[in-house]
Amino acid sequence: MKNKFLYRLVIFLLMVSFSVIAQEQEAFKKEHFIKDADTLNYRILFPKDFSEEKEYPVVLFLHGAGERGSDNQSQLTHGGELFLKNQEEFPAIVIFPQAPKDDYWAKVEVNRDTVPFQFDFMNKKPATKSLQLVIDLMDVMTSKNYVNKERIYVGGLSMGGMGTFELIYKKPDMFAAAFAICGGANPEITKDYPKGFNIWLFHGKKDDVVPSKHSEEMARAINHYGGNAKLSLYQEDNHNSWDSAFAEPDLLPWLFSNSK
Repeated sequence: MKNKFLYRLVIFLLMVSFSVIAQEQEAFKKEHFIKDADTLNYRILFPKDFSEEKEYPVVLFLHGAGERGSDNQSQLTHGGELFLKNQEEFPAIVIFPQAPKDDYWAKVEVNRDTVPFQFDFMNKKPATKSLQLVIDLMDVMTSKNYVNKERIYVGGLSMGGMGTFELIYKKPDMFAAAFAICGGANPEITKDYPKGFNIWLFHGKKDDVVPSKHSEEMARAINHYGGNAKLSLYQEDNHNSWDSAFAEPDLLPWLFSNSK
């Protein structure tokens, strides 16, 4: 009897999971951005009853290294459900680009022979091909009349958190606020962040992939140079601190409350 109950529970949970995935796939439209000979896959969520006669905020979300590929689907694994289930309360255009397996959002060399990994951040160098395509895509998107230019946001996790830090440096006038989960960057780039820029950082203290010191250093540097960074450290979290970050009830209200 107990085994039968567990079996039914597993089947139910799988059905719920597949249902959520199906909803995401239907709601987030598959798109491709082409610049010269390069193509960027991305998914885009429009508000319900979208109208080009109205203005909407835009959220750019950068996935982690594990979601790289060419299926134009894996990038929704973490974060897609968050924006979908809050679509009515926070109507926005949400963009999930996907980096290919052989590229990275941030300009960084990663030594994976050690635990935790070692990172050599080179954010001041030209952007990677994938990040440059994201920049070009955002330049096009933010030129649309239905985009509220005062309410454009960026966030990401792990590799995407690193890309978030670099994007703010490379496009300081584009974003009204940002959030970065278990990421990192060269703290020197924060000298060029907009004064008073609002950003929320999240990290697990037990992270054995990207040490929490990277978020701690970025938070200190941002505040030192006149920004407004707040840092949430989860004492028991490892690298999956995005689960705790997405569970923060104030994350989306805080994000969408910001404007330039």
